[in-house]
Amino acid sequence: MKNGLGFSHLTLHNYRLWTLSGKELPMTYVVTEHCEKCKYTDCAEVCPVEAFHEGPEILYINPATCIDCNLCVAECPVEAIFADHEVPKKYARYTQLNADECEKYPTIAEKKDALPGALTLAQWKERDKATG
Repeated sequence: MKNGLGFSHLTLHNYRLWTLSGKELPMTYVVTEHCEKCKYTDCAEVCPVEAFHEGPEILYINPATCIDCNLCVAECPVEAIFADHEVPKKYARYTQLNADECEKYPTIAEKKDALPGALTLAQWKERDKATG
């Protein structure tokens, strides 16, 4: 199946491989700006492979651990998680940031309280609207 970016994929044992010019690329999910200074951890609690790592102010997904199960996306109350090929351009830097930063921090697999002052989805949407 091809997506709009010229990638094609096939699914093997719940592990999706994306190909571009014949090269297989494992797909992963990416935590973006909406998690910064929030750290809702609903996503980490449902992850079957402990792909989430807890930084001081944001969670990261380890692309080597993520199995593309998609469970985390629906659980994130602030819509901070995207498939790597669907990350909005304004959050593009977060794909590499997740890969670089995840190994610096321990994994997290349980739900914890969000950081004090964590924004809600409505507040993030208002902020996004104001900043374009």
